Amino acid sequence: MKKFLLISFIFFLATNVVKSEISKAYFAGGCFWCMEEVFEKTEGVIEVVSGYSGGTSKNPTYKEVTYGDTGHFEVVEVVYDKSKINFENLANIFWKNIDPFDKAGQFCDKGYSYRSVAFFKNNDEKNL
Repeated sequence: MKKFLLISFIFFLATNVVKSEISKAYFAGGCFWCMEEVFEKTEGVIEVVSGYSGGTSKNPTYKEVTYGDTGHFEVVEVVYDKSKINFENLANIFWKNIDPFDKAGQFCDKGYSYRSVAFFKNNDEKNL
């Protein structure tokens, strides 16, 4: 009986893993902590990780990016299950949570690192 349950459990895990297709999207929308919160509440999002993109220095600190001139953006990496949500839906969430007309940053956060950028991996994502 134990062998049957173990085999059934392994089969269940294997069939569910095959159904999900994990992908990643990257968004800069001002403060990465604000972007983290909205994406973490989204069904189909597995994980949201804050970091930096672009720039000239490797492994910059928060202080270097915010007060220096490293050229980085505050970015979130959104890891998501494509069987539950797609890039277009994530992009719509992004657009609803930024001010696309503010070239100096977002809301009370101003400066180069707080500007908004949506990154794409292919032409389908680019053409949204």
